[in-house]
Amino acid sequence: MGLQRVQVVVDLPLFGAFTYLSHFPVSPGQRVAVPFGNRQLCGVVVTGIPPEGLPDSQLKQVEQVFDSLPPLSADFLALAEFAAAYYHFPLGQTLFTALPTALREARDITPPDERPYGLTDAGLAAMPAARQRARLALWQALGDGPLTQTQARQLTPQAGKILADWLAEGLVHRVEPDLQPLQLGPSPQLNADQQAALDALSSGPAGFQPWLLHGITGSGKTEVYLQRIARCLAQRQQVLVLVPEINLTPQLIERFIQRFPASRIAVQHSQLAEGERLRNWLDAWQGRADIIIGTRLSVFTPMPRLGMIVVDEEHDGSFKQQDGLRYHARDLAIWRAHRAGIPIVLGSATPSLETVANVEAGRYRQLKLSQRAHGAAKLPQVRLVDTRRAKLVEGLSEPVIKALAARLERQEMSLVFINRRGYAPVLACTDCGWTSGCPRCSTRLVLHLLERKLRCHHCGWEENVPHACPECGAPDIKPLGEGTQRLESALGRLFPTARILRIDRDTTQRKQAWDDIYRKVHAGEVDMLVGTQMLAKGHDFGTLSLVTVLNADGGLYSADYRASERLFAQLTQVAGRAGRADAPGEVLVQTQWPEHPLYQALVAHDFDGFAASLLQERRQAAFPPAVYQALLRADAAELASASAFLTQVRQQVQPLAAEVLISGPAPALMVRLANRERAQLVLESANRQALHRFLDQLPPLLDAQARQYGRGLRWSLDVDPQEM
Repeated sequence: MGLQRVQVVVDLPLFGAFTYLSHFPVSPGQRVAVPFGNRQLCGVVVTGIPPEGLPDSQLKQVEQVFDSLPPLSADFLALAEFAAAYYHFPLGQTLFTALPTALREARDITPPDERPYGLTDAGLAAMPAARQRARLALWQALGDGPLTQTQARQLTPQAGKILADWLAEGLVHRVEPDLQPLQLGPSPQLNADQQAALDALSSGPAGFQPWLLHGITGSGKTEVYLQRIARCLAQRQQVLVLVPEINLTPQLIERFIQRFPASRIAVQHSQLAEGERLRNWLDAWQGRADIIIGTRLSVFTPMPRLGMIVVDEEHDGSFKQQDGLRYHARDLAIWRAHRAGIPIVLGSATPSLETVANVEAGRYRQLKLSQRAHGAAKLPQVRLVDTRRAKLVEGLSEPVIKALAARLERQEMSLVFINRRGYAPVLACTDCGWTSGCPRCSTRLVLHLLERKLRCHHCGWEENVPHACPECGAPDIKPLGEGTQRLESALGRLFPTARILRIDRDTTQRKQAWDDIYRKVHAGEVDMLVGTQMLAKGHDFGTLSLVTVLNADGGLYSADYRASERLFAQLTQVAGRAGRADAPGEVLVQTQWPEHPLYQALVAHDFDGFAASLLQERRQAAFPPAVYQALLRADAAELASASAFLTQVRQQVQPLAAEVLISGPAPALMVRLANRERAQLVLESANRQALHRFLDQLPPLLDAQARQYGRGLRWSLDVDPQEM
């Protein structure tokens, strides 16, 4: 075959594709090795017409085609192309973000053949001699039926070599596995709300349909998912289930395994070993996995038989990537369902205002679950504890201490929630007023007393706790405020017999940490849980009857307009952990603002009313979802450089912004992060298409302007930002 011109993208911050010559026949989606400068890079062939005017003599050639795997599918490429276009990010970097690490490297990947071995007719007649004990044992086991290589190695360590020899000699062959019939584990009886939701999901119109499954905490949304998924699996369809946090997956996976014991369930999240993640990704792509459960990056997983997508806790901020390709997995999942012509179910007790607005506009259909799934369970009673004149003991009010003591006496479990890990949020000198600031960020270092360290939870800076004030030398430096470590210590002194378990990022870093937590909780080995927002989502602790919330008021003071929405969702979610079984639930919220509308709505369990008031505020103030927004961020060693760059950009692009309002530049809410100072422009429009037409013109202008500042300045675009 002669030379052909092909378009290739690579994993570099460069927009557009590059033209190469290829001696090999290649298709869009094929991974190839290409020379780039003095390096060899992995590239992906994409569709597109190579530019004219360049002679072949000026083009480099594709050096290798990685053909052990088929080309990436058209659906996968289309999703990456949409994400790159919508988030105004280079296509090459977008594509490689979506791939497992092993497929980003310039090497061929041969997937393991997991088909079992079976004896051929020749093999049945070739019984090994009695002295060949390993071969004889393996031959006898194969006589009872096919074996995988893992099963064979349990019989003899030499199984791999023996099977390879026998395969070459024609004594064994690879057996295509039989298509397993769907097996279903036991399922509970649905209540009226659940049954109505399942019937609507199952009898809805064919093709694309976004559904909001809006159910109170403990209403059994997962059971509705499971029974609807069963109908997909019965039709040989695959299902993608997105969850916001890694720590939600162990409990969820166990439920899925119990319900679908013969179905292949693959998991995708960042804590998996690279080999396991690649294997699960390939299983999904090749159609071997029936169900994929994963965090936000799983939205890109190719699935040829995809029949439905579920986004659990769709409101959660974890679905938004905050660096690199700043995509929102929920929004990409909706686009993916639209392209595939399949239903998508968004589940939440506290839907995002964007989703509520889409329901109001008729773009999504809403299903409500207004009662708890467990027959005796009711929503917990929420009480506000006014701390304005209360005397606090280690951050705990008298009503909270009494409630904890009562639950301990009744052998019921309690949860103490404080969204701040470490021992204390700051160390301070009582003589000169020094506080433990981070040298790299505009924030405080958090005291971790058990390790005798001060740590920044933003950039990772760490230093030893000083023995005296670094400013004046006074020995009297004290921790101010409470974190999970200090609270755990205080509860241990107040309740010496209580079995206390702290759950935060520091205690859940081990791979098996969540399995150990669930085992202890369900074995009745825990009286009190102390934890951060990790405990606020999705967990079902059946015997938990009391939730106490400390230091929630911080969310009321934030300059971010989304803060009250997030705080209400967080408090509703953590309150929902109480009273999910027979014991009635109670929630105590310590606050200095008991009259605040947010807390009054929380007491009344009135999400709809609170969401309606927030939407009205957003429309009056012209904030999303009433308008569409993007942030242009810049960071440099000094704020002046970042601000000057953005000022020049604003002056240059203002004539292009007929339908776009440009505000700023202004410093970011946290100005200094990891020795970089940050500023931003806010770009917004009532018309989404107008905003994107404007954003399409920015990258080349931004690159040209940034070159004047050298390598010390970086810029990024964030479409539909969740953090200001």
